[in-house]
Amino acid sequence: MANIVQVLVDAIALGSLYALVALAIGLVFGVMRLINFAQADYITIGAYALVVPTASVTPPLLLGALPAALMIGGVLLVVVVLALATERVAFRPLRNSNPSTLLISSFAVSYFLQNLVMLVHTGRPKSVGIGQGLASAVEIAGVRIPGVQLLTMVVAAGLLVALVLFLKKTPLGIQMRAAAENFQMARLLGMPANRVIALAFAISGLLGGAVSLLLTIQTGTLDLRMGLMPVVYAFFATVIGGMGSLPGAALGGFLVGVASVLLQTYLPPDLRPFRDAGVFTLVILILLVRPQGLIVTSAAKERV
Repeated sequence: MANIVQVLVDAIALGSLYALVALAIGLVFGVMRLINFAQADYITIGAYALVVPTASVTPPLLLGALPAALMIGGVLLVVVVLALATERVAFRPLRNSNPSTLLISSFAVSYFLQNLVMLVHTGRPKSVGIGQGLASAVEIAGVRIPGVQLLTMVVAAGLLVALVLFLKKTPLGIQMRAAAENFQMARLLGMPANRVIALAFAISGLLGGAVSLLLTIQTGTLDLRMGLMPVVYAFFATVIGGMGSLPGAALGGFLVGVASVLLQTYLPPDLRPFRDAGVFTLVILILLVRPQGLIVTSAAKERV
């Protein structure tokens, strides 16, 4: 029984991470009808901001050397500023273009940021040690939960609750919800389009910064493509949850994380290397049954 609970804890912790990334993607898609694949590079650059640019595999800490509160604030600030800069420079001028142009711009931004990180930090994976105090496990009801997983679940729950309250209780949050339902009508009613879209990018950067810190604490390594697979999984989670639906994105993230951990745990050892194929097969089956996603919104299909 304890083993089953332990597997469920692992699944929820991984699902929490995917849910945060899926929410970041879903927010931008909701107001702009854009799948921002540069989200992966927001995560990567947030993690690399912790260390001094150097070719060493064990670089000295930069933001990572600050006290915890300043380190977290610094990383979040870096990623939020990066997200706002990409929105202003790369996406705002193309807002009235067709969807394929915006998607190509998203890939171009992603490749530019990847090569920028490679130029500054080189392409070698690096080792970084932050959050060593979270290595110990906490025992709850006979189940030992690693501190990193507990932190991931607490942070994810806190951010989810904060985001829900923001969207429901604040004027800007209500404007974002209105934009996701019908952007053209919301703009005709006086919604500030530039401010709402910039805010969506800023929140996606905030979530990306949180994920970069959690990933770095979990793995202890920095890599140019460390944000790629979480964003790929989160994209599938957004699709199966329902494009434009933030509750669907969060639900999809948890489902993908749970499926990934369960397959890794219960598949025969010879088949575990094909875990990702199993997860993607599950995504295909869900879309065959519910092609519109698990949670459908009345969001208009037109783009900004």
